[in-house]
Amino acid sequence: MAPLIPHRRGRLFVIAAASGTGKTSLVKALTAGVPGLGFSVSHTTRPRRPNEVDGRDYHFVDRATFEHMIVAEQFLEYASVFDNLYGTGRAQVEEALEAGRDLLLEIDWQGAQQIRARLPEAIDVFVLPPSRAALGERLAGRRTDSPEVIARRLRDSVTELSHWPEFRYVIVNDEFERALEDLERIVAGDARGLERARPGLATFASSLLD
Repeated sequence: MAPLIPHRRGRLFVIAAASGTGKTSLVKALTAGVPGLGFSVSHTTRPRRPNEVDGRDYHFVDRATFEHMIVAEQFLEYASVFDNLYGTGRAQVEEALEAGRDLLLEIDWQGAQQIRARLPEAIDVFVLPPSRAALGERLAGRRTDSPEVIARRLRDSVTELSHWPEFRYVIVNDEFERALEDLERIVAGDARGLERARPGLATFASSLLD
């Protein structure tokens, strides 16, 4: 009789960052370059941007539908960000992990807190910008938000950035390719030197909050 092969549960990777840090571009490159790494498409009440596709970038729903899903406990996590609601479908994540598939979530710090409480085995990563100035330049360069929204996002970024110590791993997106390599190392299980407690990181992060 052949020996039983133990069931492998998939790994859940959580990536969060302040708005404008380049997180979405990193996530897209990571999922494209790592075979077998799936991406969990979130639900949102945010209006769809011209280059976005429903079901690929987000599941775009109205607020009433989203609130019904909250009551029905269909979200693994959800949060309000800049007056819009974002949430991760519970069923799609559980099905993927039980099937042994690795899955990536791109969420904010509020959602990451909920994921830690419900799935403490999740591997969470926070992405820092190289500077506050770079953050402002990236937000302005999107050309999708009004100046008022950009100014608000910059103010709120201080709150978002302050949550970096809650994450197991922290990377700095100063050079895209290097940041991508750091994420690939974390997925591969070789995250040495990327822990939040590494020398110099706290001082650098403090400079972003001043």
